[in-house]
Amino acid sequence: MNSESDFIKTVFGLKLKQLRQKKNWSLQDLAVKTGLSKSYLNEIENGKKYPKHDKIIQLSDALNSTFDDLVSTKLDKSLAPFNEILQSDFFKEVPLELFGINKNNLISIISDAPKKVTAFINALIEISQNYNLGKERFYFAVLRSFQELYDNYFPEIEDKVNQFTEENHLQIDRNLKSDILENILIEKFNYTIQSEDFEKYDTLDNLRSLLIPEKKLLLLNRKLEKDQKTFILAKEIGFNVLELKVRPTTYSWLDFGSFEEILNNFYASYFAGALLISKEPAIEKTAEFFQQNNWNPKSFESLINTFTHSPETFYYRLTNILSAEMGIKDLFYLCLVKKKGSDKIQILKELHLNHQQAPHANAMNEHYCQRWIAVKNLHDLKENETLTDAQISHYKDQGISYLVISTSQRNPFSDGSNRSYCLGILLNSQTIKKIGFVKSPSLKTINVGVTCESCSIADCEIRQAPAVRLEKEHFNSSMKNSIEKIRKEF
Repeated sequence: MNSESDFIKTVFGLKLKQLRQKKNWSLQDLAVKTGLSKSYLNEIENGKKYPKHDKIIQLSDALNSTFDDLVSTKLDKSLAPFNEILQSDFFKEVPLELFGINKNNLISIISDAPKKVTAFINALIEISQNYNLGKERFYFAVLRSFQELYDNYFPEIEDKVNQFTEENHLQIDRNLKSDILENILIEKFNYTIQSEDFEKYDTLDNLRSLLIPEKKLLLLNRKLEKDQKTFILAKEIGFNVLELKVRPTTYSWLDFGSFEEILNNFYASYFAGALLISKEPAIEKTAEFFQQNNWNPKSFESLINTFTHSPETFYYRLTNILSAEMGIKDLFYLCLVKKKGSDKIQILKELHLNHQQAPHANAMNEHYCQRWIAVKNLHDLKENETLTDAQISHYKDQGISYLVISTSQRNPFSDGSNRSYCLGILLNSQTIKKIGFVKSPSLKTINVGVTCESCSIADCEIRQAPAVRLEKEHFNSSMKNSIEKIRKEF
């Protein structure tokens, strides 16, 4: 809770509601017996108001409770498990309001079925512990759900970008100079910006930027390439234009203090992407590309280069405009990474704008399907190369197919690791009409799985691990069938 006062009001409301419900009284019944208005009693039960001394006496008399029991913050046994939750930062840290849930709604659910809700919360905690879902993973999962709820399109930020570009007479194209953005930060927002050799600070070598807020000093790693520097400056402008005070001071993440930091970091990043890739030209050029009858990797690379030198920025920007402006909402975006000297593939970022279950990141150290075009690209990538390709990925176990386009490149800021960015568009009657090259002979259809451990492709020549999870499911299914046979015989 946000304060001791909030906690006291909430506990009082919970106890009052519990006592009333034990007597099978409605709010109107309690209002009649106490002479207090129904609306006033409702506000007390929802933790909005705390009654004065004389009204507490009226309530305790009507409910056959003592004054001391009613005002005590000690909860009944059935509500005791929520004592810790109510006194923690639960309501502050978990951004329920983003999903249309307010504190009072949750308190009402808790008080109506305390034992069942307690069991549910304990189950979530146990699942998170067993599947390595720490606070950071939880917060980023909440953020992804928030993005997906709004199709990853935020028109109010798009409007702020348009207003900013008009006020500053900016021409948005791939040649937008970082010097222009740097001058805006210096002249309009009173920043001091300087390049710094982070290598001399031991482990800070891979840090891209550091903000010292009290001095408005932005330190940029000298190793930054032009596009990386431009994005950081655009994002810094986003923090200021959107007036986001609670924010991280490093890029990339080192630590965070609250969900608000993560949310604001996303807003600023969204602003940067919208600033660097203007929406209307991106819609026009992407629509033209989709109307082509043949898939050509060079044509897609040319589309990227029309707007930016950064495939990552372009792929992510597509998730905004495809969903909101082109009516293609059933899609996913993944960023995969393969570190130098390792064959292990990790999903670094993911976003799903549909309700399909594949492919999602897996936190159980399972092996991602080697047939994914993004994974193949990572393995085939040569030094200082950018590799783009596409395929139709058919998820045999789910019975769905995606057009998946992927671009891989060496991560220029790390110790030789490679990254793949991929966009998957669910193939249905709507999307097939909008993408002319879906039936292109240069586009292969490949049966794929999610992880080797759960995949049913029996003849896979590049399987990395046996299908242990799938085999267990089949074993359990076989046992159930055998039990059914026995039942029929007896």
